[in-house]
Amino acid sequence: MSEPALPRLGSLPWTPALDRPDLLADPVRDALAAWAEDEPRVRHEVAVTEIDPDHADTATLNAVYELPPSASANCVLVAGRRGGEERVAAVVVLATTRADVNRRVRTLLDARKASFLAHDRAVAESGMEFGGITPLGLPGQWRVLVDSRVTAPGAPALMGSGLRRSKILLPGDLLATFPPVEVVEDLALPTVQT
Repeated sequence: MSEPALPRLGSLPWTPALDRPDLLADPVRDALAAWAEDEPRVRHEVAVTEIDPDHADTATLNAVYELPPSASANCVLVAGRRGGEERVAAVVVLATTRADVNRRVRTLLDARKASFLAHDRAVAESGMEFGGITPLGLPGQWRVLVDSRVTAPGAPALMGSGLRRSKILLPGDLLATFPPVEVVEDLALPTVQT
């Protein structure tokens, strides 16, 4: 029986992610290695590629590398508070949508108000670079909420590697099996086109 094919997207050179630990932030590398022990698909179906860090933002990345926007997933960190208790979640949505922070995410966090984590705090607490934050390898007490459109069968998920100089690609249905992931319907709203 042959190994599953490495995912491909655009003309970028993709390599199995665990073969290039230099292209992964430390917590991402550790999370992938641990996940691969329980899920053999990780070793063969999670890929990484090096990019110019100046092109890490989604719109620029897609334009420069001719990637379909529908394949990119954005990860934002959101915090909510109720009764003095803070609740933090990573929220993953397609780049063609935007996280419904004020209604859906706030409700899921059971918080009175939800807002994006401050830049400096997001970097310090995730152990990742801003513009490369990914749902893989975040602190264990944080929830990982992923919009169901990201995990659709056959859909590729292009996301951060924890570093601005590389990107990870994996099948969306595989992302759905990552232990902390909670797949959520209608987590995102359409992006307004101008």
